Amino acid sequence: MSNTASPNSHSPAAAPVVFVHGLWLHASSWFPWIEAFAEAGHPAIAPTWPNEPDSVEAAREQADSQAGTGIDDVVEHFTKIIADMPTAPILIGHSFGGTIVERLLGQGVGRAGIAIDAAPIKGVLPLPISSLRSAFPVLKNPANKNRAISLTADQFRYGFGNAIPADESDDLYHQWNIPAPGRPLFQAATANFTPHSQAAVDTDNETRGPLLLIAGGQDHTVPEVVSKSTFKQYRHSDATTEFQAFPDRGHSLVIDSGWHDIADACLSWLHGKGM
Repeated sequence: MSNTASPNSHSPAAAPVVFVHGLWLHASSWFPWIEAFAEAGHPAIAPTWPNEPDSVEAAREQADSQAGTGIDDVVEHFTKIIADMPTAPILIGHSFGGTIVERLLGQGVGRAGIAIDAAPIKGVLPLPISSLRSAFPVLKNPANKNRAISLTADQFRYGFGNAIPADESDDLYHQWNIPAPGRPLFQAATANFTPHSQAAVDTDNETRGPLLLIAGGQDHTVPEVVSKSTFKQYRHSDATTEFQAFPDRGHSLVIDSGWHDIADACLSWLHGKGM
């Protein structure tokens, strides 16, 4: 089974990019981004998570394939993929994929990172009601820690598609939604009470590459206050850390009809950093 989703091969002309998806979306949801970045000169790949089937359909049919997968499993998986690349890539992640990007960059993996609506890391204290409601389908049952959990279309609409029309949210649900492991949500929820939490990031690393944190102002799953708290965790490092908010965007911002605005912002930031 291949562990990289990529629609086409492109000739490298600039820094390569590795996209990291989050919970409930398949790696192939990054295909439009891969093509947009290729057009801008960046060859890109979107690896699947450990044990994630190669297609949305297969992931739904093999619903338990990712059961028990935790944050460390994903970090180690991506670390190995990146180690085999000829040059250090730019890392771009969404939701828990953003958390993975922060972990990797903090460990010195990758030349730069962009974390979009990243799930909270250890040290982040705000716990908005909307975040609890978005995570409730998983956190309501401790046994879900070792399971893979599916969302209903209504749950997806609340957590991802609240800032877009309902029919667009439902279309995205049917196009990209897959069962997701519950373990990362439990790890994030208990991070501040766990001495060696897998959701801990080396935010004090002075030698890492630049990091951009992007927040959606209407995000129910990772509200802007959470992203701002994450940004504050980096205040003791002199490494470049920047923050950008899109006030009218929800958690679907990387896959909905306005995704290109976010992609353009990422490219603009990277090019401003000489990448």
